[in-house]
Amino acid sequence: MELTTSATIDADKDMARVTMAGALNTETAPGFEDALDGVIAGGQHLVVLDMADLDYISSAGLRVIFKAAKQLKAEGRSLSVANRQAQIAKVFEILQALPDMRVFANDRELDEYLDAMQTRVRGGGD
Repeated sequence: MELTTSATIDADKDMARVTMAGALNTETAPGFEDALDGVIAGGQHLVVLDMADLDYISSAGLRVIFKAAKQLKAEGRSLSVANRQAQIAKVFEILQALPDMRVFANDRELDEYLDAMQTRVRGGGD
């Protein structure tokens, strides 16, 4: 699955909104990182990732998001996510519940777990 993104700037609100559609995974994360870096370079105080049409996220995608959040925080700016589908919200819920705990042996194991959870929430499993 591919990932498409687009960015809109709201100068009055000092905000950039990045809409995402498709899958943010190992294959699409590098391109998304480049696009997000370009948006961040615009200097807006707030960057919002609109995930209304994001169907899947893997650990590679999460790394890009967390890296951007860390960068923006260090610069006194912020990153937010909006409009998460249920399976994406579940991934963020899992990560918030275990912020300081290393649970997975490697990225492959983490991605398998995230895939299973997202499939289950979408109704494709138990």
